Amino acid sequence: MAPATKPLALVTGVGPGTGASVARRFAEGGYRVAMLARDTARLAALAAEIPGSIAVPCDVGDPAALEAAVARLGPAKVVVHNAVGGAFGSFRDIDPAVLQRNFDVNVMALLHLARLTTPAMVEAGGGALIVTGNTSALRGRANFAGFAPTKAAQRILAESIARDLGPKGVHVAYLVIDAVIDLPWQRERMKDAPDEFFIQPSAIAAEVFHLAHQPRDAWSFLAEVRPFRETW
Repeated sequence: MAPATKPLALVTGVGPGTGASVARRFAEGGYRVAMLARDTARLAALAAEIPGSIAVPCDVGDPAALEAAVARLGPAKVVVHNAVGGAFGSFRDIDPAVLQRNFDVNVMALLHLARLTTPAMVEAGGGALIVTGNTSALRGRANFAGFAPTKAAQRILAESIARDLGPKGVHVAYLVIDAVIDLPWQRERMKDAPDEFFIQPSAIAAEVFHLAHQPRDAWSFLAEVRPFRETW
């Protein structure tokens, strides 16, 4: 299939872990992949590696920048909101401005993405919006006050969007990643953890791709992935 005729997958938060793996998986699955992130150099390197991909430097927490990025790309068949803002600390310790920034990236960017991209999906008769979440979307621990509230709000917003768009033919799903993602800085932080403690970014990407291609008679909204040794 010629690049111009391939469906478009738009992925936010394309870093060295999950985002890059999601981009690779959709490219392997026959998509042109638009990769959104703030790191211009990293995006350029990935674009050189992934055939037919498009590097789109963008701060998704900036509504005007996000709107401009989406407008230049055209209609997307699949949108994956993987960008994440996080901070650790108790409610006494966190800077309220940091919580607001995380809310802009995790929640408001999802709202803007849905408003910008899903009308074309409805008109085309189908599409998918997949959001990557984590355990903080389900519970608030003491030191997650700067993060968990935004992920919980993100999950509820995604559910509201799903209930609206599902009957119109657009699949919205929320993937809870209940695991430590295998990244160099996580390995450094947990030097004694065995290999099976971590979840591979490629495994997350495979589940995102699966969710985006579920048959219409068996759609999931809330899905979870975790290593077999994870306590839950």
